[in-house]
Amino acid sequence: MKVGLQLQAVNPKFWVAASQEAERAGFESVWVPEHLVLPVEMKGSPYAGHDDVPIPPSMPAYDVWVSLAMVAASTSTIRLGTHVYNIGLRHPFVTARAVATLDVFSAGRVEFGIGASWLKEEWGATQLDFSTRGRRVDEAIDVCRRLWSEDVIEYHGEFFDFQPVMFNPKPVQERIPIVVGGDSAAAMRRTATVGDGWIPMNHSLDVLRPSVDRVNEMRAAAGRDGTTEVTIGGRVETVDDFQRYRDAGADRIICRPFASSREALEGIRRFGDVVLSKLD
Repeated sequence: MKVGLQLQAVNPKFWVAASQEAERAGFESVWVPEHLVLPVEMKGSPYAGHDDVPIPPSMPAYDVWVSLAMVAASTSTIRLGTHVYNIGLRHPFVTARAVATLDVFSAGRVEFGIGASWLKEEWGATQLDFSTRGRRVDEAIDVCRRLWSEDVIEYHGEFFDFQPVMFNPKPVQERIPIVVGGDSAAAMRRTATVGDGWIPMNHSLDVLRPSVDRVNEMRAAAGRDGTTEVTIGGRVETVDDFQRYRDAGADRIICRPFASSREALEGIRRFGDVVLSKLD
């Protein structure tokens, strides 16, 4: 079982120290959230059954690539994840360049969590069509994958169209892990057909296993080997808690073993000693 730390729960001035402590404690990864802009008027929620917007427009939002580069420079083994990056809001040239740069400078530690986005007003602010976001995301993933792997790339799609280009340096990792966030049928299809992992947002443990099985069935039907790595946020306090997540189909849990930023370093250290040291 892999264990990640959600840095959103920590004051950014402690992100480096928290990541260093997490690396020492045995955490496998750290994850940061992402928004490009937060309009004053917003509606909806990414969480099923909730109508209230879960974030205020005044919430600070930090650039994930600058933030993770800061962490990368101060650590050596812990993996660096986005939870999740709104890939459809950027041109894939910009995204591919940022991901490849971080992967090179971190010696191959990027976990690229992406989403199609739930916030319609954010798409409106960037003058992009929210109703076409799924197709735009699929095309952006395709362009990025080709930029990361092919010597010369030419593309003619619905949203992106360009003559032959070259893109270097390539990432250190032979395949950048794309971890798809979301619970919709489209997100599950995207996970199964092009993703390397899945981040369900609205799945409790009692309903997770059937969805994991469904994603893997679609993956096999698409002619892909192996199974999809499942990453989920959760509250864990004991080794038995981890076993329950494992039984439900989770491969990685992203958690926060503390109540406040002031308690973060000690909480991470204690969690490593009491829990992580006892995991398989």
